Amino acid sequence: MAKDDKDIKDDRKPGKGDKGRTREREKDRKPSKSAGKRIDRAMDLAEERIGLIEESETVAERLANAAKSSELLSAVWSMPPAQRLMFHHGVDVADLAAHGAGETPGFEGDKYDAERFIDLSASGIARYQRLMYANGVKGSNRRLLIVLQGMDASGKGGIVRHVFRQGDPMGIHYHGFGKPTEEEASHGFLWRVERELPDPGWIAVFDRSHYEDIVMPHVYGTFPEDVWRARYDLVNEFERSLAADGCAIIKIFLVSSREEQRRHFLARLDDPTKYWKFDVSDLDARDRWDDYMAAWQEVFERTSTPAAPWYLVPADNRWYSRAVVSELLRTAMRNMNMTWPPLEANVDPSAARRRLGGA
Repeated sequence: MAKDDKDIKDDRKPGKGDKGRTREREKDRKPSKSAGKRIDRAMDLAEERIGLIEESETVAERLANAAKSSELLSAVWSMPPAQRLMFHHGVDVADLAAHGAGETPGFEGDKYDAERFIDLSASGIARYQRLMYANGVKGSNRRLLIVLQGMDASGKGGIVRHVFRQGDPMGIHYHGFGKPTEEEASHGFLWRVERELPDPGWIAVFDRSHYEDIVMPHVYGTFPEDVWRARYDLVNEFERSLAADGCAIIKIFLVSSREEQRRHFLARLDDPTKYWKFDVSDLDARDRWDDYMAAWQEVFERTSTPAAPWYLVPADNRWYSRAVVSELLRTAMRNMNMTWPPLEANVDPSAARRRLGGA
């Protein structure tokens, strides 16, 4: 996991299926009574529908119940994150970091609601993951790439652990990109990225990515400007080709505030078990916060495309950013409209049952 995995102790997390129980709401965030009822109702219905999936008699019924449970979960949001948080020209990431990183756009619940949502959503993610993997085994080119970016201590590592809490390791590939090795630097900047792309049926999660090879030289001048600027077009073509070949791409920038980053850095210094997460270079990057914001702003303006849009996710409330990523991921796979692969044409199920001693 990335070193920004978890620095500040979370409150008690609720169990699954705690319907009707009295909540311990966060003091600084209480949803309105009507919003709370709406969210509870949507998740209660989603949980009931999830329970029907395994009881379904046919594959079609299972898929329909899975899709319906996912739709009910999406009803928790007053506006879908895919619409509300997609970057569009006019959005200023520096302003969002300064004034909006602690907001929860589209989600009117509290941490309790978000944790329950993530738990229910994780079951759907695991189900769609298995479905995509099965199709990949049988020749489908469907796959998914998640790009996680953000300033240090923005919560990239924790996203992976929470969103995929019910996922199957078989079918998920996680890779963190750091400074290029000598071998990597001897190739084109996309070479090391191409080696980590998801196989058919797989999900790949990038903690940092090829965008570091644009932002870092932009901020520090390690390459001539004409070199790193030329990479915008290369990246756009690279991602267009991936999308055309069946790879869905979700690009997420976790927008944290400087004050929240400061709290996490101090937490690392206060806890000996987190010393390993702290590096002086993190402070060097913090000193150039404005330069990083300007560099990322240009990245969003140049590389947020219909094939691979950017989502700018407020991340000071990590329960919110994790819920957003969970929603984006689950709906992306649901929208692939996959079904379970049939038996091979040369398989006679009756003959196979006889050989197995069945009816």
